[in-house]
Amino acid sequence: MTDASLNASESRPGDYDAGFGDYFALLKPRVMSLVVFTAFVGLVAAPGAVHPVVAFAAILFIAVGGGASGALNMWWDADIDRVMKRTAKRPIPAGRIEEGEALAFGAALAGIAVVMLGLAANLVAAGLLAFTIFFYVVVYSMWLKRWTPQNIVIGGAAGAFPPMIGWAVVTGGIAPESVLMFLLIFMWTPPHFWALALFMKSDYEKAGVPMLTVTHGRRSTRRHILAYTVLLVPVAIAIAFTSIGGLVYLGVAILLNAAFLKGAWDIWRRDEVQAEADGYRTEKRVFALSLLYLFGHFLAILAQALLADFGISGW
Repeated sequence: MTDASLNASESRPGDYDAGFGDYFALLKPRVMSLVVFTAFVGLVAAPGAVHPVVAFAAILFIAVGGGASGALNMWWDADIDRVMKRTAKRPIPAGRIEEGEALAFGAALAGIAVVMLGLAANLVAAGLLAFTIFFYVVVYSMWLKRWTPQNIVIGGAAGAFPPMIGWAVVTGGIAPESVLMFLLIFMWTPPHFWALALFMKSDYEKAGVPMLTVTHGRRSTRRHILAYTVLLVPVAIAIAFTSIGGLVYLGVAILLNAAFLKGAWDIWRRDEVQAEADGYRTEKRVFALSLLYLFGHFLAILAQALLADFGISGW
């Protein structure tokens, strides 16, 4: 019997005693905050405007859809969450919420979010939200995550759709600007998660998840982080020369990309003896920097949109 099945057998129906905080934790609130923020920026940066009530409702239902994806992901990944130290205290592996209950909760929220976004905004936005949930739960969680070391590369698309959804709420369509916001998150996701995987390798090994650090080793992962960061930079800078960019964004992008490139370079040039000796301090620093990197770029896009509302040209 595996460790996962032993832990699973410890949780019986009588053990479940969930509170509001447990259901909220199912929604992956930290991930949801990124979904909400990038969707909001996409909505504000889009040309045109919608009524504030429509905008609020749209962001609310996008958040609910993002939370539904998190709940469905936790339902599917309950077996490996029990094994991984980072996830063992989540509501399902900790025995506070039953797997079937999480499935019903996530599916209900997903249906509500898509239908209500369609009614509040438009069918394009609702369709993008439905596809995002499907991609994260089915394509990434059920298929890619346990099958290929490219899981986070392809699966990263799921987290890149929210600004496109926000844009579609206002415009009812897709534009080069919304695609570039998508690509910014899509290209950022691999180096962000691989930096985490460098110091969480043992967790993925125990769970049998074929993360790049497990299948190809840390040395190869370090090369991949540098390569993807180099490819990310032109995508990030290109946004400055579109209708949602400008001097403020360009300045922020130059600073953040220089810092992120430096971090990727520092990771690439380290050997494992050095990294293990200092507790993967550099890798943890770059992982934290990657969060600041993404929030900083979208804050700059938001700033440019607000300046434009006051009649201040981006250039």
